Amino acid sequence: MMIKNYVLNFNILFLVIMMATSCVSKKNVIYFQDDAIINNELLKNYAPKIQSDDILNITVNALDAATAMPFNLYQGSQANSTRSISYLVDNQGNITFPVLGKIGVAGLTTNELKDKLIVELEAYIKQPIVNIRLENFRVSILGEVKSPGSFNLENEKVSIPEAIAMAGDLSIQGKRKNILLIRKNGENIESIRLDLTDKSIFKSPYYYLAQNDIVYVEPNKAKVNSSAIGTTSSLIGITSAILSLFLLITR
Repeated sequence: MMIKNYVLNFNILFLVIMMATSCVSKKNVIYFQDDAIINNELLKNYAPKIQSDDILNITVNALDAATAMPFNLYQGSQANSTRSISYLVDNQGNITFPVLGKIGVAGLTTNELKDKLIVELEAYIKQPIVNIRLENFRVSILGEVKSPGSFNLENEKVSIPEAIAMAGDLSIQGKRKNILLIRKNGENIESIRLDLTDKSIFKSPYYYLAQNDIVYVEPNKAKVNSSAIGTTSSLIGITSAILSLFLLITR
């Protein structure tokens, strides 16, 4: 009888531990708590800055198409290709552009570079039209999300919630209060902690992602504890089975 009570108490204790580790606070799960209207000019005017190793697609057009031809290079022969050559930003932050030569582009937005090129092209072309696109705008989402991975984006203005949505949202075990953003800034690597449950994230200068950003979602304590329990649960199950079998034999 004493052994039987021990087994019963052991099983109850195990269930209590499992229930305690699975409990999740509402405040740890809900995004953007406390509704409020936020007007942030910084976010409204946000645009990613061009960096070394970025790949730029630049096309030049004009009302007189012939005058723009020298400023567009194509893959293969121009007669048989409609895909223009991309420009790799070197370690000094420059690209080499047809006719114009070396141009400093690092630290500029694509719109700022467009304005800069238009000014220089006006010496050769009447009313030049310049289109620029970042070809390597990619972000990586890792950790406790449903579909982690790297995502190539056409839109250069993508927020952290939008990026997480592309990865299928956080799992219930993800830490919403401690999202890690890793960003290359020149020669430096920044690591920034963000809280998705706090509405002030809308005011953060890191609300919008830059090219090659990495977002990491840490597992919460419940997930860590469940991993530890998982490694010992088989031993607990075996022990419980042996004790139950012993009770049956000794009845």
